[in-house]
Amino acid sequence: MDYAAEITTVLPEVILSVGGLALLMVAAWGGQAVSRLVSWVAVLVLIGAGIALLNPGVKADVTAFHDLYRADLFGAYAKVLIFFAAAISILIAPRFFARTSGEDLRPEYPILILFATAGMGMMVSANDLLTLYVGLELNSLASYVLASFMRRDVRSAEAGLKYFILGSLASGILLYGISLVYGFSGTTIFGDIAVAYAAAEGSTKIGLLFGLVFMFAGFAFKMSAVPFHMWTPDVYEGAPTPVTTFFASAPKVAAVALAVRVSIEAMGPVTSDWRQIVIFAALASIVLGAVAAIGQTNIKRLLAYSSINNVGFALIGLAAGTVEGVAGVLTYLAIYVVMTLGCFLVVLQMRDANGQPVESIASLSGLSRTRPALAAAMLIFMFSLAGIPPLFGFWAKFAVFAAAVKAGFYALAAIGIAASVIGAFYYLKIVKTMYFDKPAPEYGPNDSVLEKGLLVVAAIVISPLGTLLLRPLEAWSLTAAKTLF
Repeated sequence: MDYAAEITTVLPEVILSVGGLALLMVAAWGGQAVSRLVSWVAVLVLIGAGIALLNPGVKADVTAFHDLYRADLFGAYAKVLIFFAAAISILIAPRFFARTSGEDLRPEYPILILFATAGMGMMVSANDLLTLYVGLELNSLASYVLASFMRRDVRSAEAGLKYFILGSLASGILLYGISLVYGFSGTTIFGDIAVAYAAAEGSTKIGLLFGLVFMFAGFAFKMSAVPFHMWTPDVYEGAPTPVTTFFASAPKVAAVALAVRVSIEAMGPVTSDWRQIVIFAALASIVLGAVAAIGQTNIKRLLAYSSINNVGFALIGLAAGTVEGVAGVLTYLAIYVVMTLGCFLVVLQMRDANGQPVESIASLSGLSRTRPALAAAMLIFMFSLAGIPPLFGFWAKFAVFAAAVKAGFYALAAIGIAASVIGAFYYLKIVKTMYFDKPAPEYGPNDSVLEKGLLVVAAIVISPLGTLLLRPLEAWSLTAAKTLF
């Protein structure tokens, strides 16, 4: 493949990187005054990167740059979700920062999201351990800054510090696993690593399995899976709400997609070994995410545990290790992104009469009487996250459970279904608070047409009307999943 064709293959990442660098110069010269302009152009850059995914070379299932990068439908599918979540996270930020900190949004925010998104694009299209690590670190470094973006806010600064320290530890664990895999296989290319795993014996096999364990520990941190979830509640609570919205959606998709690609392409021959790790992480995440959320009083902390819980369900599809299992993971991620964005759009509306954020769950009391439309939207998202039919969230869980049953993992599916009942408790508790408790002080008015419009669209997609999209979504997921096998 010539260099022109290779550049075409990585066109989405090129657009994001060049766009981010150009906007960085605009921000350096224009300062605070160009913040909104930079935000809107950043969204256009994300749209351009999404359009670039339609290029046949981007989804042709080819490798580029000496097999370091793989362009296929699986990567393109994940990037659509990542770009969408990143764009929403940029669009909802200006109003939040203007009303919360008294300052307009600084132009660095959308630029950091562009660079983080470029890193995530490299993650989901990595075909080599070095590409994987470079993409992951590009995403992580931008994320550390985003978490502490409100410099004068103690909680935001604390969130950034915790994320940086624990994220650095996780990166070190992942890098150690990568070094073990490279040392015992002699290669960093996924396909060649799979050959090494298939042929390994004796001490070589033991060394490769240790590398596998350390790598999956690093992945677990990035996707907030138990037992490497400890950073999630504090970072989600302390970071600005638009940043939390971003963390709960785009990086989550990238981390899960990366783990799926490495599991199937690089470590397929030892599926029985990594499956044990994935099953433990899945069940532990489901149970802890459900139980720990019950006593939460802060809505952002509750949604943090909800995200841990949801990662557990997605991992059930990966544990199946089949085409249907991977397709179930992709279907779950698509529906999860919309549900999560919808929940945080509701959180953005939780402001007192002075326009300051209110994050207590108690403030939702009697919301059905003070803001009935907002309460109805939150009800849809809560019921969907709980997996109650016929809402879209039910079909997300059904996809991964069906894959597990088809692969013969009846006990895993049964335990997952039983544990989902625990999770339903705290989702229903929110609904009970909104519809049956005595009304709390009314939230301040919302004058953002954009936020209202996004909230309506998310609620419609998650409602029974949105299930009309289920068949095409399942077909796209299955087609994308097949490219890994």
